[in-house]
Amino acid sequence: MRDYYEGDTPEAHRFRYALLAFDLVTVAFIVVTSFLPRGDLVEQLDVLFGAVIMVDFTVRLAISRRPWRDLLHPATWADVAAIVSFLAPLVGEGAGFLRVLRTVRLLHTYQLLARLRLDSPWFCRNEEVILAAVHLAVFIFVMTGIVYETQHAQNPSIANYADALYFTVTALTTTGFGDITLAGTSGRLISVVIMILGVTLFLNLARTVLQPSKVRFDCPNCGLMRHEPDAVHCKACGIVLNIPDEGR
Repeated sequence: MRDYYEGDTPEAHRFRYALLAFDLVTVAFIVVTSFLPRGDLVEQLDVLFGAVIMVDFTVRLAISRRPWRDLLHPATWADVAAIVSFLAPLVGEGAGFLRVLRTVRLLHTYQLLARLRLDSPWFCRNEEVILAAVHLAVFIFVMTGIVYETQHAQNPSIANYADALYFTVTALTTTGFGDITLAGTSGRLISVVIMILGVTLFLNLARTVLQPSKVRFDCPNCGLMRHEPDAVHCKACGIVLNIPDEGR
């Protein structure tokens, strides 16, 4: 299993991309089920997703060379939260607020993105923009989950994830159409968090898109990590670089 999770073979690459695809399917499941009534089929699929995540979590912890350090990683706690929220039906848990915990499963995506540095030259060339976009997307989705789970039972304007996403985006962009608002002190605090952090992440994405693109390559002499794509020498120390490219 360590070869699949950490290896550099084509099979290992396909396996890691399959894990990324599973995370995307999990996100789609969360969104789609927000439009559906809670029934036996949804509960059974909850358990199935929870079981798969638990197996993945157990295997990664078993093959880890530093398990105690990994236990402190945010992505590990994201997996634990997702497992608890998906398997809640097994213990008769009916509280909807637990389901918001599964959205933090997206934090696990960052570990897979780190592996893409080795798998994809295109990712290396566009890493900063991709990560900025992922940061913003994860924030939007997690905040959408929080808005939905805290509001849909008491706010008739938040009936599903689409409504929650609409409010999150309008708050993030400070457009504020006013057709959907969050009532109470907690709702106002959620709105403030969305506006402050969301605008910051959006501006960071705009900055990375507009600034000249650079590639990540550790200078063997001074350690400078960002260079021009066609750089021959390190601009900090002048040493000759050997940045891999595709000859284009």
